Amino acid sequence: MSKAVKFGGSSVANSEQFKKVKQIILADPDRKYVVTSACGKSGQEDHKVTDLLYLCAAHITYDVSYESIFQSIVDKYMEIKRSLCLKIDLAGEFAKIRQNMARNLNLDYLVSRGEYLTGLCLAEYLDADFVDASWVIRFHYDGSIDLDKSQELLKAQVDPGRRVLIPGFYGSLPNEVIKVMSRGGSDITGSIVANAFDVDVYENWTDVSGFYVADPRIIKDPVQIPRITYSELRQMSYMGANVLHDDAVFPVRQKNIPINVCNTNHPENPGTMIMNDCSELDAQEPPHVITGITGKQDFTVITMVKSHVSAEAGFLRKVQGLSRF
Repeated sequence: MSKAVKFGGSSVANSEQFKKVKQIILADPDRKYVVTSACGKSGQEDHKVTDLLYLCAAHITYDVSYESIFQSIVDKYMEIKRSLCLKIDLAGEFAKIRQNMARNLNLDYLVSRGEYLTGLCLAEYLDADFVDASWVIRFHYDGSIDLDKSQELLKAQVDPGRRVLIPGFYGSLPNEVIKVMSRGGSDITGSIVANAFDVDVYENWTDVSGFYVADPRIIKDPVQIPRITYSELRQMSYMGANVLHDDAVFPVRQKNIPINVCNTNHPENPGTMIMNDCSELDAQEPPHVITGITGKQDFTVITMVKSHVSAEAGFLRKVQGLSRF
């Protein structure tokens, strides 16, 4: 068996979280392909590295000093290096980033450095091969992901006998210019890696133990959902259950690879398994009568049912005309 595992920003927020990640990885030798987000928030007063990098870019655009913001990023990674006794040349890496910022601000390059630096640190800590996402995740010029080319590059760059660490969230265009995904895109990177290596399970590690029947920020102690179908996930995500990036589903669904959403802070919890078909397991253990409850404010859905509507020319035009009143 082999597994692709992705760790979100909260899972790599500081050195203590790095230690939890290492324990999870070492607990299962099947966890061969590791994807990481950038360092997230350590607490309420802290900031996500990606947010800080976007803020640096805004300061540069308006010719305002970004030094204090950039220094907070430097301090975060230096503390991780010190606490974990890493040998990585972070000073040299930050010098390169500063040079690029001064010479020609490329926003995608700059905001991708959070995943890049986190990946370098975590790769050394896990004794894993570091494979830069710009080498193996390829975009088309229109911004869509070239899944076939990414698969080809991943298989060419990755040693199947070694554990590998790949930063999430970014890749490159055909001309090798850095390109980032939408926020939360590391989920997609993990899904692409899972697809390329035909893994048995894609584990997505975050700060919640999978999905719940209701939002735990609103409902006290909601029931955890042990398993859910890809279709149910899409419906829940559309209505606000944003545990997993919507676009992370397609690459694994294509090969019927289940996604296991797990909690880095509670690895003993089985989390939620997302599958194409849950019927076999549901027969053994009947699921809760309600899969999930989600909702959005200021949002209305109108469902219209009419027999033989596909044969009635102009029906949608009539509906759109009625919607004006």
